[in-house]
Amino acid sequence: MAMEALARRPHPALKPQIEWLASGAPVPYAEAVIAMDERVASIARGEALECVWLLEHPAIYTAGTSADPAELLTPARFPVFRSGRGGRFTYHGPGQRVAYVMLDLNVRGRDVRKFVGLLEAWLIATLDRFGVKGERHAGRVGIWVGEAKIAAIGVRVRRWISFHGIALNVAPDLEHFSGIVPCGLHGYDVTSLQALGVTASMAEVDEALKAAFAEVFG
Repeated sequence: MAMEALARRPHPALKPQIEWLASGAPVPYAEAVIAMDERVASIARGEALECVWLLEHPAIYTAGTSADPAELLTPARFPVFRSGRGGRFTYHGPGQRVAYVMLDLNVRGRDVRKFVGLLEAWLIATLDRFGVKGERHAGRVGIWVGEAKIAAIGVRVRRWISFHGIALNVAPDLEHFSGIVPCGLHGYDVTSLQALGVTASMAEVDEALKAAFAEVFG
């Protein structure tokens, strides 16, 4: 599935250089990585707009560049994909909204730490729209609700174009996280909007993500 074939869903609050794409059916992880690679190269050449791609994946564990094999607790449970993003092991699957963020940091400031901070702020602002208080915790990756993790962040930058991005737990099967040590953090729970009593649809989450993105990224 080429990224160009995905349904386009523009949002009037966003500046025109951002193209929003959304996939209706789950996209295989390897296929998504190929599509991201192609889009990042096109952005770097000045041939394509910056892009945010909203999708779900079939159930899979992915290993970032810092993944420790000991943190994959049930290796036969789901396919495992060695990813080029930063971070350690994470789970992707139905009910989780993944947003791949392909932005040109050449024009937005060549500051990866600031960029990650903006992704965190984006998730916090999105959760706020559902009455959920998302938080950063020092020394822990991702966004948290109390002591439970609700969203993961893992990015990569090539030629100062970002890719990979965020994963927000809307209504996934949380038991699937038990096959890994999520992001290398032992002893912490994982939660979701559904587990917190929020019955938002994926379309409603997408609208919240788009509106919050406009606020945070301008």
